[in-house]
Amino acid sequence: MMQWEGIFEFVAVAETDSFTAAGKRLSISTAQVSRQVSQLENRLNTKLFYRTTRKVSLTEEGSVYYQHCRQVLDSLDEAERAISSLKDKPQGLIRMTAPVTYGENFVMPVVIDFMQQYRDIEVVCELTNRQLDLVEGGFDLAIRLGRLSNSSMMAKRLTNRSQYVCAAPSYIAQFGTPYTLSELSQHNCLIGSQSHWNFIDQGKSKAVKVHGSLSCSSGLSLLSAAIKGLGIVQLPGYYVNDAIESGQLVVLLAPYQQPKEGIWALYPHNRHLSPKVRLLVDKLAQEL
Repeated sequence: MMQWEGIFEFVAVAETDSFTAAGKRLSISTAQVSRQVSQLENRLNTKLFYRTTRKVSLTEEGSVYYQHCRQVLDSLDEAERAISSLKDKPQGLIRMTAPVTYGENFVMPVVIDFMQQYRDIEVVCELTNRQLDLVEGGFDLAIRLGRLSNSSMMAKRLTNRSQYVCAAPSYIAQFGTPYTLSELSQHNCLIGSQSHWNFIDQGKSKAVKVHGSLSCSSGLSLLSAAIKGLGIVQLPGYYVNDAIESGQLVVLLAPYQQPKEGIWALYPHNRHLSPKVRLLVDKLAQEL
């Protein structure tokens, strides 16, 4: 930060040939301008201006230093204009990752609409249920579901999801309805990527270990198995809502249903969202 102190004051004096005029340009006092320039000269151990009661002019060293400072400030102005331009017309590459099914059915339709709106945007999206390392993989953005475990990431909640425990009427007719969490041990539970199901019991979170004849990382496969009466399943609403509405599945253990979980946009904490990524995140939040 110290390297920037006095630069704006020095350039203003060089361009106005006056400490008073420089102060007016920067909306600060003449004394502050003089103090900043003097401190800059002391730091550089170089006299930058010839000062008389009538005139202020650059020394030879001051003239050289001004040319370099002016280039730097011009580059800053150009950078700000470039950012403003990107806000108006985002362009370039966005690397992102999202879970497979949720990404296919919900995220990518929004991304495609976004790309139709901004034709100069390129997207590389890796759909995977593995939680990839954003920094190592060079990702700008990740979509994550449910509870977040990585505190080193910045997160923006896009929307919420609810988890439902369901079974087909045919399964219930044959094996009965569980009314308590302990009864799950007596049933065939169709297991996804986690062997524990999460509930709320007497106001506290409770993870229940479940067992069953089918374990599969595909939510759609578990949904199909549950509809056919193979067992009980716990899945997010976006998998089971239609089946519940049509009567193909029945919601079980509703009093123990956990509160809604977040669906998140994650990005590395040390990487500010670029305008194009921020626009996409805002679009996802709006549409999801």
